[in-house]
Amino acid sequence: MASKATDIHQALIEGCRNADRKAQYKLYHLYAKQMYNVSMRIVNHVGEAEDILQESFVDAFRRIQEFRGEATFGSWLKRIVVNKSINSLRKKRMDLFKDAGRFDNLANEVDDDDDMNITAVRLMQLVGELPDGYRLVLTLHLFENYKHSEIAALLNISESTSKSQYNRAKARLREQLKKTEYAG
Repeated sequence: MASKATDIHQALIEGCRNADRKAQYKLYHLYAKQMYNVSMRIVNHVGEAEDILQESFVDAFRRIQEFRGEATFGSWLKRIVVNKSINSLRKKRMDLFKDAGRFDNLANEVDDDDDMNITAVRLMQLVGELPDGYRLVLTLHLFENYKHSEIAALLNISESTSKSQYNRAKARLREQLKKTEYAG
């Protein structure tokens, strides 16, 4: 038997199970910003991320009876948001990995001790400029802490493809960071 996760918002979750609109409103406000950011990092489009956020909460509240507490509510909701974000990209029939072989000849590494002055905002801009496949794998692995095996299962790709996309995304970012450093 799986152990239950302790959720600090258990009373709100119970309220949602009883269709309490105030409980839903409070849970929404507790998690909306974080879940929007998760979706935004994946789809890279404001309107689409907002739509996914709304759809995810509607889905979560509709399926709240299925929430068994094996993980926190936030983890459960995040999985819904990630899946809806990925499905949104698939619906647009984007080839997530169209640039897979394009950057094979880029330098593999920037010395770890290179001092690149970059702000978090600029870094997120650069991540947003990555091709969809690169951005998706980088976001899931680096920001959302998914393992490559989990990413492979989510995206229906091999684990080695996930790892190579991640490494190519990092190489692309390094290239962009070098350009930023030399331009400034």
